[in-house]
Amino acid sequence: MVLSAGNSTRFGYPVKKQWLRIGTKPLWLYVADRLNSFYGFKKTVITANKNDVRLYEKLCDYTIIEGADERQFSLKNALNHVNTEYVMVTDVARACVPKEVVLSLIENPAECTVPYLKPVDTVVYENRTINRDEVKLIQTPQLSRTQTLKKAIQTDRLFTDERALIEYAGGEVKYIPGSEESKKITYFKDLNLSCLKPPKKLFLTGSGYDTHAFEKGKKMFLGGVEIDAEFGFKAHSDGDVAIHSLIDALLGSAGFGDIGEFFPDTDEKYKNISSVTLLKEVLNTLTYTGYEIVNADITIIAQKPRLKNYKTKIQRNLSEILNAPVNVKATTNEKMGFVGRGEGVAVLSSATLTYKDWYEDYNR
Repeated sequence: MVLSAGNSTRFGYPVKKQWLRIGTKPLWLYVADRLNSFYGFKKTVITANKNDVRLYEKLCDYTIIEGADERQFSLKNALNHVNTEYVMVTDVARACVPKEVVLSLIENPAECTVPYLKPVDTVVYENRTINRDEVKLIQTPQLSRTQTLKKAIQTDRLFTDERALIEYAGGEVKYIPGSEESKKITYFKDLNLSCLKPPKKLFLTGSGYDTHAFEKGKKMFLGGVEIDAEFGFKAHSDGDVAIHSLIDALLGSAGFGDIGEFFPDTDEKYKNISSVTLLKEVLNTLTYTGYEIVNADITIIAQKPRLKNYKTKIQRNLSEILNAPVNVKATTNEKMGFVGRGEGVAVLSSATLTYKDWYEDYNR
């Protein structure tokens, strides 16, 4: 079980630590795949922030469970999907756990088996020096008997790990040597470059296409710019067909699906919403999941209204929102089809993303 539902607030970087790209994989997937390469686990369960569950599911075949703000509640949710005799639980922040630690845990089963380090510095507690030989620095992963852990977790009291839960419930805890390689990533400076490789320098391109029919008595927006016209677009939102197409291109580049999955037209909170608001929400998602926008290209196909005097405004507005180059083209449909008959507008878009290079930022 990989716990990765945290908000990464202390990490101090635009990308959430669980979404740092290791090669092409986000950290949460890298950790899960790495552990599975060490041992033939029967099942892998990963907890995710509620906003990320669908995104996780698009990238793997593991069991993805909605987590919670508190680690213990995430663990409790995930345990409902575990039916093996033992469960090994780790935090995504411990990305470089060595194979020998994982195998040692499996070879030393108990109600809870825990890796630890001995402190090498003098230890002071409440201004008094204590015997450091009696101090243990606890790590994950930890191996627990599933039924023991499920019983122990039925408490309102919060604990920091499985060991503390099982110890509080009176269960047996066995300690084994841990590893310096299992250092926990809390802050950006904590990244362990011994096993974490930089993101691949790739360009990821996606395409988008959208159409909307005209609707009288509604304001028209294209690319976030109000267009002087006698009609707007028939849509659940404000109907900005250019932004809708662009959103699909951006989501396609990231492999995150389409605009309907993010903003379903059956949800009343999106009724008449500004498409600029939707675009900014998508950009926020792309940022914290580890992407940067390289550029975008948009073709607006419209018999009417005439867009000659709006192309530059749309281009500048979208470039400012994306903080990246955007090219906007406009053409007619030579009076063919629904666009040619003046019944609506169609838009084609393409967008290119790349992975945020955290490795380069770390080494500056």
